[in-house]
Amino acid sequence: MRALVLERVGELSLREIDLPQEVGPDDVRIRLHTVGVCGSDVHYYTHGRIGDFIVNEPMVLGHEAAGTIIEVGSSVTHLKPGDRVCMEPGIPDPRSRASRLGIYNVDPAVTFWATPPVHGVLTPETVHPAAFTYKLPDNVTFAEGAMVEPFAVGMQAASRARITPGDTAVVTGCGTIGIMVALAALAGGCSRVFISDLSDTKLDLAQTYDGITGINLRQTDIVSAIDEATNGWGADIVFECSGAPAAVRDLFRIVRPGGTVVLVGLPPEPVPVDIAAACARECRIETVFRYANVFDRALALIAAGKVDLKPLISDSYTFDQSIKAFERAAEGRPDDVKLQILMDGEAI
Repeated sequence: MRALVLERVGELSLREIDLPQEVGPDDVRIRLHTVGVCGSDVHYYTHGRIGDFIVNEPMVLGHEAAGTIIEVGSSVTHLKPGDRVCMEPGIPDPRSRASRLGIYNVDPAVTFWATPPVHGVLTPETVHPAAFTYKLPDNVTFAEGAMVEPFAVGMQAASRARITPGDTAVVTGCGTIGIMVALAALAGGCSRVFISDLSDTKLDLAQTYDGITGINLRQTDIVSAIDEATNGWGADIVFECSGAPAAVRDLFRIVRPGGTVVLVGLPPEPVPVDIAAACARECRIETVFRYANVFDRALALIAAGKVDLKPLISDSYTFDQSIKAFERAAEGRPDDVKLQILMDGEAI
């Protein structure tokens, strides 16, 4: 089967590759339609690793996906051929202790698309457990379906934050995940969200959403800005989504006493944390790794029109143009938020 294969750092190819495709009784076969280009895919392409996950052999990329079911296993009753679906890309071991505790996202035995050594889905078809496959409502497009996966990260962050209606939140980092977190925080009950970045283009896009205010760090000191906006009290919740070491420095200066810091972004290397400042404000610190038990709720918010992700799609490419899509993503253009690859259609 033809696929987009990461051969080694900096080298992609579109070629035939042998992938397991047997449909078990609890599985479905899906014809892929739309696959998003994620920052982790790009990082594997440019660096060959993320932390302890190292690309040691050729790997198919792609894990943000939507498509159409073309075959169902003998035990599957809630899905049928022809259903339009999106897929949660992590498959946990149901027998594991983490799964039994409901935290399958941190299950050491989880297999996650496009995470070494597991292949992704930038290929025409895939087989996936029906339990992690979700039917798209008629008013949700394939493009939106492929955005459920990154939005689920935002949902996980908002859930970990334990938002109280009316909270003020700050998001550091206005990339795809940062904007997803900001939207999830608003949907979860925050009255306003401040989001910081170095790119006016991304901040301008984020500010098209009601309730989001941008802070350009080239022009404004974030500590002073949040101090002024909250009358010196600080934000109820601070979501760190940039992964930038410099952003971590200010977290405990902008959160209110007794507030919450949620760590979402992954720094490229260990960073110092001001424990004394955190203790002095008695902050609650939460961490996020992917998501668990939120995929269906993320889809429900999109279907209900509570969250509009379509403005975040910067451009789309055909499957034959997928190498170009990754080359563009690796450039890190300031006006790009989400690129998508159409497996069975024409690029917009």
